[in-house]
Amino acid sequence: MRAVQFSQYGGPEVLRVVEIAAPRAGAGQIRISVRAAGVNPSDWKRRAGQYRAFEALTLPAGVGVEASGVVDEVGRSVRGVVPGDAVFGFGENTVAQNAVLTHWVHKPDDLPFEVAGGLPVIAETATRALDDVGAKAGDTLLVSGAAGGIGSAVMQFARLRGINVIGTASAQNHDYLRSFGAVPTTYGPGLSDRVRALAPGGVDAALDIAGSGIIPALIDIVGDASRVVSVADFSAEQYGARFSRGPPRHPERILAEVARLCADGRFRLNVDRTFGLEQTAEAQAVSAMGHVTGKLVISIA
Repeated sequence: MRAVQFSQYGGPEVLRVVEIAAPRAGAGQIRISVRAAGVNPSDWKRRAGQYRAFEALTLPAGVGVEASGVVDEVGRSVRGVVPGDAVFGFGENTVAQNAVLTHWVHKPDDLPFEVAGGLPVIAETATRALDDVGAKAGDTLLVSGAAGGIGSAVMQFARLRGINVIGTASAQNHDYLRSFGAVPTTYGPGLSDRVRALAPGGVDAALDIAGSGIIPALIDIVGDASRVVSVADFSAEQYGARFSRGPPRHPERILAEVARLCADGRFRLNVDRTFGLEQTAEAQAVSAMGHVTGKLVISIA
């Protein structure tokens, strides 16, 4: 099969499309013919070597941790799924023609493969971050970097929980934030004053999605470092805030919930751009620039 790999740490240029043996589904796993795989910041951070301090990686290494596709092999002890079923979920080295999934659910019939392939990471990360920050119905939550994939999921899950959301994004994305029921504002100098004007009663908690060095400002706005959580800034704990870590918690439950919400029309994911397998390096470069509205997806024929 064809797959994307890198043999050394570095920039997007180290990525190569290679011919390798297709993986096999082990016990409790399934293999899919991949239709789409989401692009996540963890992909290019891992490729750049940012995870070397706490993650062992054997090179050459593949790319991707989520995908949608059609089942073509079922491992031992797997029940409820057969070859030919359309599914999406978490796996390893998913930017490839075939990939093994470790956690999955059936894909709703009317949910495009490109959308389904970009759902697992954002749904799990958003749910975990909201649980970690402890916001409840009636609270006001500030989301820094709300227009990306995780931010889009946080806004929707928070509103479903009855949480009021203020989100930061560039001015051109403010209508996008409003479409999810969030109150938008711009990032940058003067954020504290702008947020206090929007929420005179105060902000109860804050989530840092973008990892843009904003933790001290969020702590100042909230007034309690324990109510500030980052999913992107490893230094958050140095300030008394928290860093929300994987691995995924309750992945099957979260995947089933987001599938149900999508089928009911209560959750949506904007696919900003799609790329072919050979364009994976370009997709990671675009992701690293940090101006994505929704999600980037690799589409695999």
